[in-house]
Amino acid sequence: MRNDMKEQKKLRWGIVGLGKIARLFIADLHLVQNAELVAVAATNLERAQSFAEEFGVSKYYGNYEQLFKDEEVDIVYVATLHHTHATVSIAAMDHKKHVLCEKPVGVSSEEARKMVASAKKNDVFFMEAFWSRFNPAIVAAKVLIDQNRLGHIRYINAEFSFYKLDEEEQSRSLNVNLAGGSLLDMGVYPVFLAYLILGKPARVMATSNFYHTKAEIQTSMIFDYDDAQAVLYSGFSNNTDMKAKICGEAGEIFIDPIWHESQGFMLRVDGSEEHFQKPTTGKGFFHEIVEVQNCIFEGRRESQLWSHENSVELMEIVDEVRHKAGIKFPFEA
Repeated sequence: MRNDMKEQKKLRWGIVGLGKIARLFIADLHLVQNAELVAVAATNLERAQSFAEEFGVSKYYGNYEQLFKDEEVDIVYVATLHHTHATVSIAAMDHKKHVLCEKPVGVSSEEARKMVASAKKNDVFFMEAFWSRFNPAIVAAKVLIDQNRLGHIRYINAEFSFYKLDEEEQSRSLNVNLAGGSLLDMGVYPVFLAYLILGKPARVMATSNFYHTKAEIQTSMIFDYDDAQAVLYSGFSNNTDMKAKICGEAGEIFIDPIWHESQGFMLRVDGSEEHFQKPTTGKGFFHEIVEVQNCIFEGRRESQLWSHENSVELMEIVDEVRHKAGIKFPFEA
C-alpha cells in the first residue's frame, strides 16, 4: 500500500465481519465518490463467497489475515464482534492497513489505547466508526451549542433501548462471552452525547439489571459535572421512543428520534421554536466514510472530529460505568 495516498484516485476498501452492519455500510459506501469495495473476509470461506457474490465483490477470503495481506486493500472496515475489535484492528494495522473500526472501539480503554499505539507505530489512519459524530443533525446541533445559543449547558437526557430478550440466549446481545449487554451495544450512544457536549464527568453513578445469562440488560447512568448533569439509559428489556434533549440556561435542543441517527432537531429559545431539517445521505454511514477518505487523502492519521483521544476517553467513561454497575466479562482478567 502506498504511503502517500494523495495521488491515488480511489480508496480501496476491505471488510471483515460480514453481518448486518456490514450490509448497511456497503450500501452507503457505494454512495461515496472515490471509494471502492475490493475484498471481503469471514471466518468461513463459503459465507465470504456468498456475501461477495451478493454484493458483486470479486475477492473473498475465508480468514482475515488473507485480506490483510492483499496489496490491493488500502483500508479495512472492522465489523466483527465487540470483543474482537482490538485484536482484529491491530492485526490489520500491523499489515500497514488503515482501519475504520466499528463502535465500541473495544471493550475497555486499555484496548483502545493499544489500538491507538498500533496506529502510531504503523503510521496508519485509525478511527472508531462512531457514525453519530458525523450525523448532520448532531453536527449542526453542536455548532449551535458552541455558538452559545443555549447559554450555559446544565442538563442532558438521552436513552437508547430496543427489546431484545426474545433473541437466542447465545446471540451476540445476550452472551457475556461475546461482550454482550446493552451498555456496549447501545449505551455508548448516550454516553457519547454527554461526552460530546460536556466532556468527561467529574463523577459517575450507574446501576444495572442482569439477565439469567449474566448479560447486563438495563443500565441507568447519572454523570455529574461541576455545574451540569446528564441522565442516560440503555436497555434490552424494553422499547423507548429514543429521544434526546440538551438543555441550557437560555434554551433547549430536542433531537428527533431515533436521535443517534436523527434527520433533524428542534431549537427552543425564549418560547419560540425552530426546526432544523438535516437529513442524512443514505443510512448515515456515508458521512463518516467521507471523513475517513478526506483524512487519508490529506495524509492525516486521525480525525479532528473524532480523534484517538476521544475514543480512549469515551471508553474510560464506559470503564467507570461498568465498574460502578458491576458489568464484567468472563474473558477479562
